[in-house]
Amino acid sequence: MPAQRLDVIVTRRLPEVVETRMKELFNVELRDPDIKMTRDELVDAVKRCDVLVPCVTDQLDAAVLAQAGPRLRLIANYGAGVDHIDVATAQSRGIIVSNTPGVGAEDTADMVMALILGVVRRLPEGMAEMQAGRWSGWAPMDHLGGRIGGRRLGILGMGRIGQAVARRARAFGMQIHYHNRRRVHDSIEQELEATYWESLDQMIARMDIVSVNCPHTPSTFHLLNARRLKLLKPSAVVINTSRGEVIDENALTRGLRAGEIAGAGLDVFEHGHEINPRLRELPNVVLLPHMGSATVEGRVEMGEKVLINIKTFADGHRPPDRVVPGML
Repeated sequence: MPAQRLDVIVTRRLPEVVETRMKELFNVELRDPDIKMTRDELVDAVKRCDVLVPCVTDQLDAAVLAQAGPRLRLIANYGAGVDHIDVATAQSRGIIVSNTPGVGAEDTADMVMALILGVVRRLPEGMAEMQAGRWSGWAPMDHLGGRIGGRRLGILGMGRIGQAVARRARAFGMQIHYHNRRRVHDSIEQELEATYWESLDQMIARMDIVSVNCPHTPSTFHLLNARRLKLLKPSAVVINTSRGEVIDENALTRGLRAGEIAGAGLDVFEHGHEINPRLRELPNVVLLPHMGSATVEGRVEMGEKVLINIKTFADGHRPPDRVVPGML
């Protein structure tokens, strides 16, 4: 007799090829239309499935997980970040949590460089002028941005994404500096020609551009707080493609408005899609709707990792991308 198929609930629409493969392997309840689940819908889902496939928009806190039914044994997250999941509570209830690490590193690093260029070379301002029909022709002193070659880039978090950013930035002629929870291997430092700073304060005070590429954990919440943002040079630019909670958004906004920080490129925000309205008014800020990993190839690869984690679990083995509290 064939093994009983797992009941899987997916909280958002995924690439068609991924959803189709899930249908072939499991009893799957797909999300249609593609809108964020309410809290009540999440509670209902965890009560009646074997596997839940959430994403970053789903807050699976202790209160939600406390209502999970006895069948829920795997949360196969669609994404690398798991700060929206109470992993410790899940583990205490015998629920495995998995994620999709490494898939979006190259795509996110591309976006970091796009944001650096967008801010330093003032691309949105130029685009707005063209779209409004205000351009009257070339002039020597119009639209002057800056050259990124030779600038010091301080990378906050030298994991997969941080290293991918460093490789790209080197190709642009930038000087690579980094702060990390642990110093990377000598061979990586040599390959990237990267300078390590044990003190984050000392590093950011000397950088021309700071790129946030660390995960959001309790220890990184507001890592760039008001005090640290005050250490930045007035000519410095802040880029964030990681998690909005790593930066005190109100303090960043104040610094930008006061001219204490030259510019910012933000793909993530402290309160999700609720963006500080004062940020929208600033011409030296590039805002994107969490597009860092948004490529067709990346989304499919993320789905493939989810499939592997669920199938491995269904076959009685430990998912290859299991997350435990000690990793966070």
